[in-house]
Amino acid sequence: MVSTQKSAKMTTDLAQTAILVVSLLILAGGRADCTCETKGGPLAETSALLSFLEEVQGSALATFGSANFDPKQYVDLPLRFNVSVSRQAFQDLPRLRNGSLAADVLTGFIGKYFDDAGSDMEFFSPPDFVPEPEGFLPRVKNPEVRKWALEVHSLWKVLSRKVNKSVGELLDYHTLLPLPDGVIIPGSRFREVYYWDSYWIIRGLLASKMYETAKGVVNNLISLISKYGFVLNGARSYYTNRSQPPLLSAMVEAIYMKTGDKAFLKKTLPALLQEHKFWNSGFHKVSVYDMHGVKHSLSRYYAMWNAPRPESSTIDKVTADGLPETKRKLLYREIATTAETGWDFSSRWMRDRMNLTTLHTTSIIPVDLNIYLLQMELNIAFFAKKLGNSSIAKTFTQASVSRYHAIDAILWNDDMGQWLDYWIDPHKCETIQINGQQSEDVYMWDTKNQNKNIFASNFFPLWIKVFHSDATRVEKVIHKFQSSGLLQPAGISTSLLNTTQQWDFPNGWAPSQHIIIEGIAQHKSNEGKMLAKDIARRWLRTNYATFKSTGQMHEKYDVEACGKIGNGGEYTTQTGFGWSNGVVLALLEKFGWHANTSIDCS
Repeated sequence: MVSTQKSAKMTTDLAQTAILVVSLLILAGGRADCTCETKGGPLAETSALLSFLEEVQGSALATFGSANFDPKQYVDLPLRFNVSVSRQAFQDLPRLRNGSLAADVLTGFIGKYFDDAGSDMEFFSPPDFVPEPEGFLPRVKNPEVRKWALEVHSLWKVLSRKVNKSVGELLDYHTLLPLPDGVIIPGSRFREVYYWDSYWIIRGLLASKMYETAKGVVNNLISLISKYGFVLNGARSYYTNRSQPPLLSAMVEAIYMKTGDKAFLKKTLPALLQEHKFWNSGFHKVSVYDMHGVKHSLSRYYAMWNAPRPESSTIDKVTADGLPETKRKLLYREIATTAETGWDFSSRWMRDRMNLTTLHTTSIIPVDLNIYLLQMELNIAFFAKKLGNSSIAKTFTQASVSRYHAIDAILWNDDMGQWLDYWIDPHKCETIQINGQQSEDVYMWDTKNQNKNIFASNFFPLWIKVFHSDATRVEKVIHKFQSSGLLQPAGISTSLLNTTQQWDFPNGWAPSQHIIIEGIAQHKSNEGKMLAKDIARRWLRTNYATFKSTGQMHEKYDVEACGKIGNGGEYTTQTGFGWSNGVVLALLEKFGWHANTSIDCS
């Protein structure tokens, strides 16, 4: 047998040889000093309505000040009159010497020319909601926990909405987009549908036996694909420049596994094919030579925007203040791209982990995005097989195998026992010709370009069943997770660094808990199952404690101690809260709660 030391040396030598070969190929083509860095890309269109609302937003900040100021409030305001009339009235307002508006003047103008933010959504009673569904959470035996679960279940009625008909009739008066079915909103300032939130909302709806409402959530997202070619970040016109983590196929799979509804599968499949193309073409697609010189294709986030986000325009302008115009545009694209990741914001995306202006998200191949896309490919193959379409099933089975190998070749780090985000190096690449007409940039893999910092996302591949085929590696990953420092008294922290960004330490979020808990629970060992149950209990206890003390479910939690609400980021912690509710119900459905086990923090 070859010793571990000698084997490691052979692997290193092989990697260096492969990189040398690729480098020689580049030299042969005369491209030794090439750069593949591209900061351009498509741009979504803006509108006269958004431009006007951003003007109002900026004036409101100057008038009312930054204390408790929420810029999103102003781009969510529905107009009472058309844009040209409203803008002219705004321009005619009397100004103070410094050009700003007096508080009473601006307040009066907003009251006259706008309806309230959120007034273009109506409360909606889901037809499949009942106060206590038959067969609800049968494994929850503790009366106190069951009472709380029913209170969380009842929040679906509180968060249910339907888009007012006037939105479709007067599109230029609203940033809200029309949707065909009832919706479940996250809550508080998030008064519209959001893409990746919807997955965990659906998991909760399924635990609540609200199958038709869950299908309606998917129908809404499909309607966005039909119009825009992808699922938007959220159902607002200012979100047409980006998507969010692609979990639509996971929503469909979860519903199908509960209902067995093949007609539903047939309806959703064309939209899933279109979404897959969106994430695997254009600027989202990235190709990399691995250590053996084999070319792999993976995906990245890449927003179609290079200006301040309308919903956070005043904040983004402050962030970019002092930069030259060309660098501001680059930063604005990075900010919007980071919003597409769902992790906005985190040191994960920054070259200087304490400096938001060093965001380089477009240069990162993320672990989680490619896990979601692998899941999508596996799901599409599964759906196509169920529907008798062997051609699509074969194509996407092959695609899933290719991505699985690409993830292991580019993102896996055997020494650390986890998967790591990969930062592409624009100075280590070549441009190759495809079919003699199209060209493609291909980057060269280097272990130094893996981000060796610890994030919860490093362990997300455990969520996908195919990674459990290697039981020895799974055990290694679980042990690395246990010693990573991420697991805290009240759940899993997003990272180990406290930057005051909301997707960093000490905040824990429902999606990260659920993905890692479900991933570890798939391990065949009793140790893995007990660990998953332990993490679930920690998370459930902190959710329960804050609910009892505040009467609210929250979007994030401080996992350093049970019963602490999360903080940080560009807005105050929100309540409601869609995905937190969904994960609580999903975890209680899976793990239950013993009659004699207390749920209190103590």
